[in-house]
Amino acid sequence: MGHARDSRYAPRSQDDVLRLLATQPFAWLVSAGGEDAAFTPLPLRAELDADGGLVALRGHLARRNPHVARLRRDGRAQALLIGPHAYVSPSWLDDRTQAPSWNYAAAMFELEVTVSEEPADIRAELDALVSQMEAGRPRAWALDEMGERYARLATGVTALRGAVREVRATFKLGQDEARHDFAQLLVGLQTGGELALVEWMRDFAGDAGASA
Repeated sequence: MGHARDSRYAPRSQDDVLRLLATQPFAWLVSAGGEDAAFTPLPLRAELDADGGLVALRGHLARRNPHVARLRRDGRAQALLIGPHAYVSPSWLDDRTQAPSWNYAAAMFELEVTVSEEPADIRAELDALVSQMEAGRPRAWALDEMGERYARLATGVTALRGAVREVRATFKLGQDEARHDFAQLLVGLQTGGELALVEWMRDFAGDAGASA
């Protein structure tokens, strides 16, 4: 698995990337190059092999989306995932000589995408996505509850599978901050409501610790 050139901000393991996918599944699917470049925001989910390794990203597109035709001609694409992120202000620090920064978790996936209009593939993808997103909700909803309406709406959808060729991920979460500064940054971010980012920062600090 690839990562940012700065090894300080590399994922500790594939689990970090899978967690990012599970908690922040909304991504940009990008087919760049040429006059028919295409960009579509959509939710993606991980497909794992028997050993738990990431092998593909799965999702769905509206059949009328021009991106579908582009992917049929050329399945090479990238998925760009931006997780929790926030501006980091020196105003939170005792040491006001520090520069501002931006903390974030992000990943880029190089994909080879295939598109399917098979009803079974579409149903399997939508079932899996709904199950993932409804898990743990009170009165969790299921696709079967659509009844006859499902058949009408499903005709406008295609399923996609993007075989993962490469992953590059960056988790810039204050790993290089002094402990005192790191603690003050956490307070500032938490006060500003950046709770998801704070959780990631605490997790990485608990694993490796901020610098002394």
